[in-house]
Amino acid sequence: MARKENADTAANTGRLKQIALTYKMTRKADSKVGLILAGVGIVTFGVFLAIGFLINHPIYLGILGFILAFLAMAIVFGRRAERAAFGQMEGQSGAAAAVLENVGRGWTTTPAVAMNRSQDVVHRAVGKAGIVLVGEGNPNRVKGLLAAEKKRMARIVIDVPVHDIIVGDGEGQVPLKKVRTTMLKLPRVLAGPQVTAANDRLRAMGDLMSNMPLPKGPMPKGMRMPRGGKAR
Repeated sequence: MARKENADTAANTGRLKQIALTYKMTRKADSKVGLILAGVGIVTFGVFLAIGFLINHPIYLGILGFILAFLAMAIVFGRRAERAAFGQMEGQSGAAAAVLENVGRGWTTTPAVAMNRSQDVVHRAVGKAGIVLVGEGNPNRVKGLLAAEKKRMARIVIDVPVHDIIVGDGEGQVPLKKVRTTMLKLPRVLAGPQVTAANDRLRAMGDLMSNMPLPKGPMPKGMRMPRGGKAR
C-alpha cells in the first residue's frame, strides 16, 4: 500500500514538473500567457458566480464556475503551449519527424527514409490511410526526393495508396502545425492486417538511414550526410 502511495506521489510530482517546464517554455515564446490564463479563469468564475447570486445559488454556481474556470484555463494553456512549441520547431530540420511521432495511435513513423546533402529530408508514416511521405526542406529538391521514394516503394507496396506532404507556408504546402490534422483527415482505406503487411514489406526494404543513429526530434543544423552515404 505504501509503495502504491509513493508511486502515485512520484507520478503527481512528475506531472507538476512537466506542467511547470511547459509553462516556462510557453512563456518564453508567449510572454502574455500568464495574464491571458488569469483573465480566462477570473472571467469564467466571475460569470458563474454572478449568475449564482442572481438565482440565489451562489455556492453551487461558484463551485461549478471554479471547475469550469480551471477547465477553460487548461484548454487555453494547451493550445498556446502547442502554438509555442510549433513556433520553436518551425524551420528546423527534422521538425516534421517530431510531429509525426505524435500523430496518434495506429500510425507507424520512420524518420528520414530519404535525405540529401542539403538536409532536405523525407519521413514516412504508415496507417489506415495508407502511406504518407512528409518532405521538408527546399520545395524543388524535396519534390525530387518524394518522386524517387515513391518510385522505390512502387515495387514493394503496389496496392497501398501513397500521399505526400511538403512542409512549408507556400502554395501547395502544409504548415508544420497542420501536418497532424491533415493526416488525420485522410480517408481510412486499409484494414489493420493490411497496415501490418505494408509495414513489414517497407521494413524489409530498409531505408537510407537504417544504419545511421539519428537524434530524436529536430536534427542539429550542422548535421551533414556522411561521405559514404548516397544522396537521393
